[in-house]
Parts: sequence; structure tokens; C-alpha cells
Amino acid sequence: MDARRRTVLAAGAAALVTGCGSSEEGGGDESSPPPASGDAELTGTADVPVGGGTIFKDRKIVVTQPAAGEFKAFSAVCTHAGCIVSTVADGTIDCACHGSRFGIKDGAVENGPATRPLPAERITVEGDSIRLA
Repeated sequence: MDARRRTVLAAGAAALVTGCGSSEEGGGDESSPPPASGDAELTGTADVPVGGGTIFKDRKIVVTQPAAGEFKAFSAVCTHAGCIVSTVADGTIDCACHGSRFGIKDGAVENGPATRPLPAERITVEGDSIRLA
């Protein structure tokens, strides 16, 4: 009986340890890959339309080009409910889950229900290459 009790306690302790995480609204999915980091090439500058953007769902990043030669990057995770944004059109980054829209220039909320902007991501532009910083 003692061996079974130890097994149950050990399993319970492991669940408690692994179950701890962010309790923020729209928290992360434990099965998703870690955010990309460190000088990884994301895309070429020609692949990000002026006045629009490109979503990298696997990296959970959206790169925009509000004006020619000006590149911005934001988390692609909607701050309302944690969905990945679906499109970039007409100057906004749009989430299809509940209709939130964010500005391509600064990630600011332009239409709710989201109340917080998309967090900025760090990128570098070298020549025609956009890389994560």
C-alpha cells in the first residue's frame, strides 16, 4: 500500500510543478514551441507588403511595414483570448476569433474586445533580410 501511495503523491507533485504557469488572460499553450529568438531569419523585406504585413503563425510573430522601409514586429497572439491573429489588411492586424483589430504601426487596439495592444517583438533589418533580434 505504501508503494502505491508514494506513486500517487509523486504523480500529484509532478502535476503541481508542471501545472504552474502564466495565469494571464490568453495564457500560452504548453504544447506550442518556445518563442523564436536570437538572430533567426524570419523573412525577406520583399515578403512584407507596404501598408500590410505577414503573419508567422509557427513563430507567433507578425511583421508589418506601415511605410516603405519601416518594419515593425509584434506578437501574433491576440491579447483578448490568446488566438493567433489571422490577417493583416487595411492597416490593421486582425483576429478572427472575436473581431479585435490592432494597428500595424504600433500594435495598438483599434477595435475590441481586446483592451491591450499586441506586445512589440525585436527585429533587425539587414539588407533584404528581417531577423529576430
